[in-house]
Amino acid sequence: MPSSKLLPRIRKSHGKNDESTPSSNASSSASSTKSSTNSNSIPSTTQNAVMSNRSSSSSHYQSSPFPGDNEKPKLVFHCQLAHGSPTGLISGFTNVKELYQKIAECFEIPVTTILFCTLNTHKIDMGKLLGGQIGLDDFIFAHVKGQAKEIDIVKSESALGLTITDNGAGYAFVKRVKEGSIMDRLKNLVKIGDHIEKINEKSLVGSRHFEVAKMLKEIPVGVTFTMRLIEPNAFGFHIEPAKRGRKTGDVKSGNKTLRFKADGKATVEEVDDVMNKAIERINGILESFMGINDSELAQQIWDLGQHKKNPSDFALAIDESEIGAFSFTDEFIFDLWGVIGDAKNGRLKENDFEDERL
Repeated sequence: MPSSKLLPRIRKSHGKNDESTPSSNASSSASSTKSSTNSNSIPSTTQNAVMSNRSSSSSHYQSSPFPGDNEKPKLVFHCQLAHGSPTGLISGFTNVKELYQKIAECFEIPVTTILFCTLNTHKIDMGKLLGGQIGLDDFIFAHVKGQAKEIDIVKSESALGLTITDNGAGYAFVKRVKEGSIMDRLKNLVKIGDHIEKINEKSLVGSRHFEVAKMLKEIPVGVTFTMRLIEPNAFGFHIEPAKRGRKTGDVKSGNKTLRFKADGKATVEEVDDVMNKAIERINGILESFMGINDSELAQQIWDLGQHKKNPSDFALAIDESEIGAFSFTDEFIFDLWGVIGDAKNGRLKENDFEDERL
């Protein structure tokens, strides 16, 4: 690997955040009970959602065109609330925030109640978390706010054992809990998918995952702090979607994804296995060194590096982009460059990233 001295960059090194996490499964269901008056809960009835027969051969490509474009078909995705609801049809979005707004409008719920979305499962499965792209055949499940809880935690060691991610719309939440860690000993209270709403009365709504991780890291060892968490709603019954029949038409949507880009645009692209493996590996490095998990950030890093010829050009591209605000160290940049090079040359292997350096 080239020496970091080759990089035309002068920067201050920064330490690693001490957050990390395992993923959890929580069964989700739906209830037809009365709407709760708690501001953290949502109505469980969804009378205005569009009912859809998923066993039919209907396509994601509808006949209604985009405004001003009679040739371009409109993408439509099937969606349910993860705790249970009729199936709604969602379209007309180009980023995650717009997607959440469309889901909220479809099911007549406040957009602020949506914590995150999973693809093709109603369970709280962090491996199925909606990130920077959606397969055109993917079924979206929206997880909404449930029970709020406040927990007093003694930071008895420097590493709490959390990996934190966020939904791209202002909510940071727990993605993994490291086995044997402080948080693992509180696993009946701190769970995968819990939204971290406050730390010591400071609201974290609107904060990015790295900001939350930094705040937790800066709490001195031996200090007791309070976390207010909101877990996803998991009550009621779940309406299992019927299996989709074969689609008609020339578009093989199973081989395409709707990808959200940093410039706010969304494009339909062929599935790129090399890119997906690289993003997974880059995300693993982010998790190991920074205690965060962010598929969109990993995607941006891949986009910046995939066409660069050397690490110096890659480092310069990082510095000149919005990612430069992270002030990545030279060592970290070289690790990222190594992954990008391995991906382009077909050297990536199927490894997981459970050994966080935290």
